[in-house]
Amino acid sequence: MARVVELSYYPVKGCAGTSADEALLTPAGLAHDRSFMVVSEEGVYRTQRRDPLLSLIRPLVTPDGDHLTLTAPEAQSLHLRVDATGTRRKVDLFGTAYQGIDQGDEAADWLTAVLGAPSRLVRTPPEHDRVTDGLTPGTSGYADSSALHVISRSTLDLLNTRLTARGARPLPLDRFRPNVVIDGWDAPHTEDRAHRLRIGGTDLGYAKLAIRCAVTLVDQHTGTRAGPEPLRTLAAYRRAAQGGVAFGTKYAVLRPGRVAVGDEVTVTVWGESEL
Repeated sequence: MARVVELSYYPVKGCAGTSADEALLTPAGLAHDRSFMVVSEEGVYRTQRRDPLLSLIRPLVTPDGDHLTLTAPEAQSLHLRVDATGTRRKVDLFGTAYQGIDQGDEAADWLTAVLGAPSRLVRTPPEHDRVTDGLTPGTSGYADSSALHVISRSTLDLLNTRLTARGARPLPLDRFRPNVVIDGWDAPHTEDRAHRLRIGGTDLGYAKLAIRCAVTLVDQHTGTRAGPEPLRTLAAYRRAAQGGVAFGTKYAVLRPGRVAVGDEVTVTVWGESEL
């Protein structure tokens, strides 16, 4: 029987995640997931691809979303009251223009000092209505694409078997920054073919394969690039038809609700892998 064994959400895009025993699953994903984003002074999103030190910033958002705390090594903790009503500004995410609510100079100064580059913090406005693509369209905050990122334990086990066979070290799941980790699927990459999932009282629709980038080369605990793995090994057996390498899947939320570690995962519709 397949079950959820880990839940994680990432309040600030590119920063460290928060583990949860249970969480509210909204149409845009787990509550507070990627609802904040670090941007340059020009409003362009920051990512671990260019700023790996983002991984060392640990955000903690209160359940009501009204307060945010940021911590980082050798930096004093920053406590913010979240501004959800302030002036909107244009932000750029993968070349597409969205709106963000700037969280003020104190947050900007703190992030600039930690990252060593002029930065500001923005939050999705209440009217944020981004539409995500894929086989099942949906919505999300500032996530790369789609509301929910799912990986199975067997998928990681296969990768680590191949890594160790090449003399490389096995990697933890946090290299891939999933929202939901599933155990109980014996066949690796079962998530590629699970086109409708039921978890607890929620339903998910398959959107697309998760195409991996240089973020997977960043050690999430040191904030340093530690390549070429896993991309080198994935390229040997997980090349996607649309280019790049695939590992894990993205889902849209069809029916929101609460999800918890231990929830049974049921595949209600199977499909073909896009690989």
